[in-house]
Amino acid sequence: MQGKKANTYDAIVIGTGISGGMAAMELCRQGLKTLVLERGRHIEHGDYPTANLEKWELPHQDRIPEAVQKKDYPYLSRKGYIMEQSGIHHFTKDSDHPYVEKRRFDWIRAYQTGGRSLVWGRQCYQLSDLDFTANAREGVGIDWPIRYRDLKPWYDYVTRFVGVSGRAEGLAHFPDGPFQPPMELNCAEALLRDRVHAAFPNRRVSEGRAAHLTAYDPQVNLGTRGNCQYRNRCRRGCPYGGYYSSNSGPLPVAEATGNMTLLNGAAVREIIYDADRQRAAGVRVKLTATNEETEFYTSGVIFLCASALNSAAILLASKSTAQPNGLGNDSDQVGRNIMDHHHSVGANGSMEGMEDKYYKGRRPNGFYIPRFVNLGDRSSKRDYLRGFGYQGGGSRSGWYHVVKELAVAPGPDLKAALTQPGGWSIGMTGFGEALPNPENRISLNYDQLDVDGLPTLIMDVAFGENEKAMRKDMKTYAMEMLEAAGAKNITPFEREVYPGFSIHEMGSARMGRDPKTSVLNKHNQVWNCQNLYVTDGAAMTSASCVNPSLTYLALTARAARHAVESLNRRDL
Repeated sequence: MQGKKANTYDAIVIGTGISGGMAAMELCRQGLKTLVLERGRHIEHGDYPTANLEKWELPHQDRIPEAVQKKDYPYLSRKGYIMEQSGIHHFTKDSDHPYVEKRRFDWIRAYQTGGRSLVWGRQCYQLSDLDFTANAREGVGIDWPIRYRDLKPWYDYVTRFVGVSGRAEGLAHFPDGPFQPPMELNCAEALLRDRVHAAFPNRRVSEGRAAHLTAYDPQVNLGTRGNCQYRNRCRRGCPYGGYYSSNSGPLPVAEATGNMTLLNGAAVREIIYDADRQRAAGVRVKLTATNEETEFYTSGVIFLCASALNSAAILLASKSTAQPNGLGNDSDQVGRNIMDHHHSVGANGSMEGMEDKYYKGRRPNGFYIPRFVNLGDRSSKRDYLRGFGYQGGGSRSGWYHVVKELAVAPGPDLKAALTQPGGWSIGMTGFGEALPNPENRISLNYDQLDVDGLPTLIMDVAFGENEKAMRKDMKTYAMEMLEAAGAKNITPFEREVYPGFSIHEMGSARMGRDPKTSVLNKHNQVWNCQNLYVTDGAAMTSASCVNPSLTYLALTARAARHAVESLNRRDL
């Protein structure tokens, strides 16, 4: 009994990524003794070995040898995603954590302290009521149990803490927040903005809203943070804390309270369910360094934040006599309704007339064009549901344009040419919404275990006809806007894309209004186990077309407040 007492905490958080880091901080700051479990290795903030290296200082000049790619990264390498500067130390080996594809799924993982918050794209946008009401309005999936007004104060709270740079635009379907100063558009992007606004009054070109500090406030942006240094080496890890990660922000704050116990190498096998009390009693964990199994218990709450697919896998693996299909799976919706965004379609072009202009630094951002189709009015109505936004940027090529084109013969002319930048180019890619579909699902594969002895996943997910229908417009409108901006040599592109590659997987344990059709209630509690909260991408009821991480953060902060208040009232 003494051993169990020593292993009992007020709260347990599973995962240290975007959602887990926020959950740890919020619970610890409210005085809960909190155990934070991370299956991967520990990385201290600043422990980023390639952060200050040039490509030529890397052993293979940023290329992972082909034999290593085939052996350890067969899924990651097929999209060209894996690079030496970040791949070796920040991304999980596919060989250690394989999966089966009924339909292709590009699953990109990072098992370490901070998870994928060390390597995320850092674009931060809010869902609006156009998104929260879409399912109910169109008869797709199920209705969200919350509306924008429920999340608005939490969006503001996390936007301030994270430090999101951006510009207020006053669009109801593209909600503003308490932004830090935007990262200004360069001359090519500003020209695009002005000419698109003149040609298409219903479209808006704005600075990307990014989790980069441009006006550090020590009273708000806690942790180990500093202003963005405009190095654009973010996927290597940022020793300056210029961009937001769990390691630079919430985890140091949680640690400073004295209430956090962080345990790495802790692969959660299952959540222990107390059927008599209908609550989560604890977790069963494999300690990967020793191969030992152990249990940790909670007198309060558990926050499951392992990322959408892993959170669903843990729920499915948490079987008992009372929950034979997995914990919280009475509705048979755990592992279903997987969504991601589809992209890799748009256009590029060259820009002339700005040869006397350049820019300073390497800005880790660009422009954003919010959705302008299917906004509820007749003029924006299209023959498919939902819509898309664009992310893009303009830039000027460097000295290497001379080498690439071999346009100048060796000699004094070549030397002179190497001191001059090349031409301006600009491009954009659409990010489109995917609809929830219960046939897009994952399931557990007990015939193939991963390196930690956990069952692997079977992926059965694909984009549907609605997603395919909007891609024609995503390409056409990109070309149209570049033409309006005066771009030359406009080239459309569309590459084949599969779920997973946007790294926005979500929907596997959705929120809802009815336990018969959903897994979580409006507070992110599992319906039949209300001291268990799921606040990562698994909770999403629809996908919107914007990057979802800010929504995960807001849902997590809101749920943590609810959990603490419920514990104080002894409702849990």
